Amino acid sequence: MHRARSLSLILSHGWGRILGVWLIGVGANYVPLAISARSLSRPGELEAELAGVDIPSEAHRVGVRQLWLLVPFAVVVSALGRTG
Repeated sequence: MHRARSLSLILSHGWGRILGVWLIGVGANYVPLAISARSLSRPGELEAELAGVDIPSEAHRVGVRQLWLLVPFAVVVSALGRTG
């Protein structure tokens, strides 16, 4: 199944290839998010992260920032910039 998807991306042309690359890039954005979520799942980590945070104002800001998920590899590049 995985080979079929890879092959279809290689054999596609025009908009099909563009869409395929975009979908891979958007999917890659979820890798650093999953790693971050994993680290926050340890006991006490989430509470420590949220200590002193104004939740209502942060909720609006986070809602707007979620649009970056639509930009291929944007979250990946941001995460690499923070660690490097």
